[in-house]
Amino acid sequence: MPAIRRWNTLSLTSKVLIGMVLGVSLGLISRNVFSNSTFVHTYITDGLFLVIGKIFITCLKMLVVPLIFTSLVCGTCSLRDATSLGRLGLKTIGVYLITTAIAITLAILGGLLVQPGVGANLESTHAFASKPAPALSEVLIGMFPSNPIASMASGNTLQVIVFALLFGISIAASGKKGQKVADLFISLNEVMMKLVALLMNVAPYGVFALMAHLFTTIEFGAIGNLAKYFVLLLGVLAAHLLITYCSLLKLAGGLSPRIFLKKMEDAMMFAFSTASSNATLPVTMETVTQRLGVSNRVSSFTIPLGATINMDGTAIMQGVATVFIAQAYGIPLTTGDYLTVIMTATLASVGTAGVPGVGLVMLAMVLQQVGLPLEGVALIMGVDRLLDMTRTAMNVAGDCAVTCVVAKSEGMLDVDVFNDPQAGVQEEHIDFHRINAEAT
Repeated sequence: MPAIRRWNTLSLTSKVLIGMVLGVSLGLISRNVFSNSTFVHTYITDGLFLVIGKIFITCLKMLVVPLIFTSLVCGTCSLRDATSLGRLGLKTIGVYLITTAIAITLAILGGLLVQPGVGANLESTHAFASKPAPALSEVLIGMFPSNPIASMASGNTLQVIVFALLFGISIAASGKKGQKVADLFISLNEVMMKLVALLMNVAPYGVFALMAHLFTTIEFGAIGNLAKYFVLLLGVLAAHLLITYCSLLKLAGGLSPRIFLKKMEDAMMFAFSTASSNATLPVTMETVTQRLGVSNRVSSFTIPLGATINMDGTAIMQGVATVFIAQAYGIPLTTGDYLTVIMTATLASVGTAGVPGVGLVMLAMVLQQVGLPLEGVALIMGVDRLLDMTRTAMNVAGDCAVTCVVAKSEGMLDVDVFNDPQAGVQEEHIDFHRINAEAT
């Protein structure tokens, strides 16, 4: 009982961190001690841990479409005029594209400095078949849903965003009659945020199961073979977060990077464990509104859009991988080639937003543009699982940093909430034994 009481007094951040560490430890023990145990692999690793982890991810994804729709409708119908929405959109997309260009530039410079592919023997018989990326015209047309219900059912984020924007504007234009609908969506949004809080209370157990399963099955041999590439990519990801985004917060928003990173712990750990910006989106929305003080008018637009098109982590992977593959195969690239890589990867972050396996599609596009062999993609995929988790954590932090800066420029950031270390913490704890009392 004392242990249970102590557990209940811990913050959500501490619980998730404990769950992550215990999951990694148990996964490694299972991998090394019970590697030949059929019972452990069948009923524990691929049974209990896999089921709990999958259910947790599925529950997170379950919230994405209704949360995006209700939040964005609430935010849009409360805007004073449509021009503010256009200004908000231009600012957000512009900053996202700029940070992506900076990300891949840092990656290329890091690759040229460290030279991770020099001396590597990467002769491989494994070929990589790339999927064709859609034309920009197809992407623009595909943003508008012919059937919004089907878009929600299939989880097409861009189409849901467009329909929610149009629906919210229509509510605002309907005057007093539309106000009743607006009040309904405001209530629905509050319910959705409470549902997020409920799920966050069981998150430590979901994270534990995800980590335990992952570290039982992940291949570490490939990391040793590609250690230089692995470490360089992690270093560039960290540099982009600590230099680019922290500088953006300080210089463009006048906000404290230290406070921001401290409040992002939960969302970043969720992103790391799920390796999915979309699955983490409910937690990201809760963090940016409740803990960082961003108005729902801004966050309901910038966060879902960022989860869809802001791919700085993937851009960094493309930059490092391009240099690595070129050096490994002894193919020299010119300055023009590197500029092509920067331009292609930046534009592709928007153009391939709705394509499954987007990282592979974008990297294949980049390699084709500069004449590098596509089989190089297959060689780095062996270490990409852990790197993908780290990229996702950085992407989520980037979405929130851009959102804070854009909100500050629009006068829609509560600076007192941002600077308050306890802001939003009370929302993390829900007493399941007195749930009716919590709701009143």
